Amino acid sequence: MIQKIVVKTLIIVIGLFVISCKHSHENNYHTVTDKIEAKTVSPENLTITSKTFNENIKTVKFAEDGYEFLIPERKSQITSYNCTECHTQPIEKLKQNQVGEKAAHWNIKLAHAGVEIMNCATCHSNGNMDNLHSLTNSEIDFNYSYKLCSQCHQKEFKDWKGGAHGKQLGGWAPPRLSNTCVNCHNPHKPAFEKRWPVRFNTQKVKERQ
Repeated sequence: MIQKIVVKTLIIVIGLFVISCKHSHENNYHTVTDKIEAKTVSPENLTITSKTFNENIKTVKFAEDGYEFLIPERKSQITSYNCTECHTQPIEKLKQNQVGEKAAHWNIKLAHAGVEIMNCATCHSNGNMDNLHSLTNSEIDFNYSYKLCSQCHQKEFKDWKGGAHGKQLGGWAPPRLSNTCVNCHNPHKPAFEKRWPVRFNTQKVKERQ
């Protein structure tokens, strides 16, 4: 009896071995690792791209600290740019109300930091209004305003470069296109407003019944 069981067991084992070898021979895979390596596509041969999703977005290149990706071009999105089209007179004169007109930038209220820390001149220069300026008075192009934000927000800037902060546009396939600080935050009032959860609409549920 025991011999019959042993013989049957051997037959089953040999059968499985033959089937396994045949399958491996047909696909040339002897292990799961071999199959993974054979099926893996190298980054150089990838044909997936996000270009088709981003082709209508004007972009400029970010290249710092070993990171390279695209960011949205900013200046063409600013309705009142170039600034020097209006800033041909001293700021104090532009601030004055004209008869029947509102003062320049009447709708902008700075809520970024306390007045003892920050005011308009912290970021905007009287010398060249078409550019921003750093804390050391170096000019910063409006397209690269993240350089201004990163002076105080280094942690967020580091996360943004690595892709952990902010929104990536199009998809995760290259080329990478990421929003900058001002695409999500109002630079004059960067904190997000509090929002309540959407209320469950019981009336519509009743109408469906």
